[in-house]
Order: sequence, then structure tokens, then C-alpha cells
Amino acid sequence: MIVTKENLNPYEIVKKQIETAAAKLGLEPHIVEILKRPMRVLSVSFPVKMDDGTIRVFEGYRSQHTDVLGPTKGGIRFHPDVTLDEVKALSMWMSFKCGVVGLPYGGGKGGVVCDPRTLSPGELERVSRGFIEAISQIIGPDKDIPAPDVYTNPQIMGWMMDTYSRIKQSFSPGVITGKPLIIGGSKGRNEATARGCVITIQEAMKKLGLPLKDATVAIQGFGNAGRIASRLLSELGCKIVAVSDSNGAIYDPNGLDIAKVEYLKDHGSLLDYGVEYQIDHSALLELKVDILIPAALENAITSKNADQVQAKIIAEAANGPVSPEADRILAEKNILVIPDILANAGGVTVSYFEWVQNLMNYYWSEEEVNKKLADIMVNSFHAVYEAAQEYGTDLRTAAYIISLKRITEAMRARGWV
Repeated sequence: MIVTKENLNPYEIVKKQIETAAAKLGLEPHIVEILKRPMRVLSVSFPVKMDDGTIRVFEGYRSQHTDVLGPTKGGIRFHPDVTLDEVKALSMWMSFKCGVVGLPYGGGKGGVVCDPRTLSPGELERVSRGFIEAISQIIGPDKDIPAPDVYTNPQIMGWMMDTYSRIKQSFSPGVITGKPLIIGGSKGRNEATARGCVITIQEAMKKLGLPLKDATVAIQGFGNAGRIASRLLSELGCKIVAVSDSNGAIYDPNGLDIAKVEYLKDHGSLLDYGVEYQIDHSALLELKVDILIPAALENAITSKNADQVQAKIIAEAANGPVSPEADRILAEKNILVIPDILANAGGVTVSYFEWVQNLMNYYWSEEEVNKKLADIMVNSFHAVYEAAQEYGTDLRTAAYIISLKRITEAMRARGWV
């Protein structure tokens, strides 16, 4: 199936991205065909008793793309729009994300079709435990290691780890990352995705010869990644001029008061910042800024709006926020796109650190974690940038090239191809 302008199916998009990078490398067709499909996908349904005593059946998925480099790794999202194709695509993106930063993992991803905002804490716990019980046969510290994603958090990871440990009848912190610190979480994990993204932005700004001080930033999505990125960039002297969440968007060309924005997010709505600051969601993506951070869901920038984007750098804190056709348009406009598999790889990198700490039962300081993360993100950015120069391509394709090289080398070493 060929990806067209209107086809925004994430599974078809990632297959096209693999084909593009594979063509640059001249990979054999059978290798490409192997990588265009997850090695294993589990579809489950499980009953949950609701607070009113009724029984509701939930559906969920877990996709494991490839374990040629090690266990599969990737988040679990709770969202009403979760689909099988989305989970498959996200597991594939995780393989290439791990590959670009050199982690000994393949990609995994999971999702439950639900809206956690409509569930009580007790119902949310029962859904979390029910899903892990349903997929427990295919996960484990040496098989597949889930983590938080959209609408999941450390508490949910704690319930999931506890459920798996009960099934195995032994304390198994290494089965899940992104857990609370007290049961084996890693210091620095909560900020890792945003911190890694900010590090790649710093390196990109250096490459373009642009100063960070007073650089203007627009952030689509004010969840964990977007919120922390706004804080870290503010500390570096950037001016956050626009942010948005599911309720709306606000804009102040003179710079928003990020402390006030965070307070409103926690105690009301971003829109309480003032009616005079409110703009349309779509307008945020088209602001004339130095840095645009899409930190929400897939396909925020498509062929329909890419031509209106005016940022100098786009750092993809979300997974798949720019469609392939939009990529082509942005490249023609000389907008530097830091691809998701590099820009938001800080989360899985510190998840890897957490897993390592769990396995050896020895834990690092936050300073150690942040230093190790910075080393990996800086080195990975420069490797991708240099590959882009060598192959005459964009950063996304260059990132896939680096990952494909590692994955295919491992396939050959193991005798798979």
C-alpha cells in the first residue's frame, strides 16, 4: 500500500519510512519485509467490575516488533482511540528509537481502548491489573518491558509491576519502567523525555548558529513532556510564547509566565490565563517562532498545514506528529525537523537505565542519570546529523539509516538473514 497525501494511518507511514531509509542503504528486499511487520501482536479482552457492580469488557493490544537486539521495550497507553495499527506502528517506531541511541532493545507498544478520565481510581487500578494479567505470558524483564505512555503514569506502572510480581510469585521490578521511586523507579525518569528533547534542540540550535537566549518557542501539548520542556527551555533563556492542551491554546508574543501556566493547568484551565491570549489550536502550529515542539498525538502537521508552518526547528516530542507529505514540504522550506525517534528518545534511554538498575539492584543519583542521558543524546544527535550529510538526506531518514544498520548487523550476526 502506498502512502498518499490523505493516508495518515501510522502503520502505513512507518512502513514507508522504513522503505525510504532502506533504499538509501540498498538493503535486500527480504530484510525490509521482515522489518515492515511486528514479529508478534497480542489482542486481548478482559472483564473489569465497575464501581456500580456492572461488568465491562475492555480491549487491548501488545505489539512486539523485533527482539534481534534484545528484549522489546515500549509504553502502554490508555486512550479511547487506541487501534491495532497504531500500536503496531508505535512498536516499530520504538525499535528505531532504541536503535538510534544504541540501546540493546527492540520495540514494543501496548494500548487499552478506554478513557481513563472517566474511570474512578479503583476502576483504573482494576483495568491496569487486568491488562497486565492478560498479557503476562509475553512480557518479562528478559522478554518485553512496558512503560508509561499517553494517559498512564508511575502509579499505574506500580500496579502493573505488582500484578506481574504476584503472578510470578517474586518481586520483579525489572518488568516495568517508569515506576515510583520507592519500588525501583529511576531518578530523572519523569523529566527524561523532555530533557532529551531539549538537549537535541540545544545541539540543533548550535548547528544552525542560533542563540538559545530569547529564542521563541511554541509547544503543542502541555502534558508531561511539553510541560517539563517549557520549564527547562525557560531556564536556558528561551521565551515560551505559546502552549496548548486538549482544552485550548494561549499565546503571548512577549512570553508566557510558565509558572502561572503550570498553576492554571493544575488548578483549572490554561484558558484561564486570559481571553485575550486565547488562539485556535491550529494557529499555534503556524506561529513565527524559532522552535516548535509538537508534544501531543500523531499527525499534528500534515500536507494541509505544513506550508503554513514558520518555525526554524521542529522537535518532535510526540510520536509521529509530522506526516510524510508534511516532511517533504518542511524540507523544501528548509525547516530542520528533529525526528521523534531521536528527539523523544530520552524517555526510553532513562527507562533503560532504570531496567539496568533493577537488574543489578544498585541505584544511581539523579546527577549520574542526567549526565549519562546527556552523553547519549548529544552523541546520537551528532551521529544522525553526520549521517544526514553523508547520505544527503533529512534527519529522519538519517536516524532510520543508523537504526537499520544496527538491526541488520544483528540479524546477520544471529543468522536470521
